Amino acid sequence: MARAVGIHEPGGHEVVSVIDRPVREPVDGEVRIAVAAAAVNPTDTGLRERGGGDVPAPWTPGMDAAGTIESVGPGVERLAVGDHVMAAVSPRRADGGAQCELIVVPASSVVAVPEGATLQQAATLPMNGLTALRGLELLGLAEGETLAVSGGAGILASYVIALARERGLRVLADAKPEDTELVRSFGADVVLGRSDDFAGAVLAIEPGGVSAVYDTALLGRAAFGAIRDGGGLVVVRGWDDSIGTERGIAVHPVWVREVLERTDWLEQLRELAASGRLALRVAGEYPPERAGEAQRAMDAGGVRGRLLITF
Repeated sequence: MARAVGIHEPGGHEVVSVIDRPVREPVDGEVRIAVAAAAVNPTDTGLRERGGGDVPAPWTPGMDAAGTIESVGPGVERLAVGDHVMAAVSPRRADGGAQCELIVVPASSVVAVPEGATLQQAATLPMNGLTALRGLELLGLAEGETLAVSGGAGILASYVIALARERGLRVLADAKPEDTELVRSFGADVVLGRSDDFAGAVLAIEPGGVSAVYDTALLGRAAFGAIRDGGGLVVVRGWDDSIGTERGIAVHPVWVREVLERTDWLEQLRELAASGRLALRVAGEYPPERAGEAQRAMDAGGVRGRLLITF
């Protein structure tokens, strides 16, 4: 048994508690990790509000973990007991998510923590890093094209900006005045003032529209005006096909669950973080008993980095 964050029924922050969760032995191709830190993400809110679908309660949230390998299953050669690692985890499975002091995950979803990073810092990277890479892959922009990123100060946006620059893209991102230098430090070529008219701010710099928008701020259709004819829009909370599009703009929903076992991408993220080209930002740490409070702080907005559940 292991302590974990638990949700017994859909509801508000008050339904989040601590439970004892059974943890099985790893089988072929799996490892078991003693978790030091697990990130708090918007997916936690969705699990709390809507439940785990076909997965029976109690549900344990969390999609990122970092800790120490406690045991390995047959066939695992790349990883060993005692390794400090980070992992991408699906919470919508019988074993539950990352916010548990002991988790079993596919070895393909696990890599070493970035050199020089703490376990807490490493826990901020896997899921959001994979989300950033998947969205950029779907867009398929060529070197020299221009990408606009909404919600530039957020942690997902910070990874999108840095990874886009690694691909030779020109990046525009918005920010509040107090976050301008922070967003510039991620690698944005132009930092736009945050306003209710994201499209207008982009068009003031790129009158014909940008090649694509990576929408981390959930602007949805309001982002279309910033995009040139035939461009692309990445969305991270799904897309209602009945909304429709315009001017040949292609909408690309990112489902990170499809890439949780992209070991090559996790290794790329690890290397970029180790070299300082991805900034790992911890905004606060909470014990599992205060997980509801951590979700409330995240839902309130304005967090610069990731909040963590620590064991």
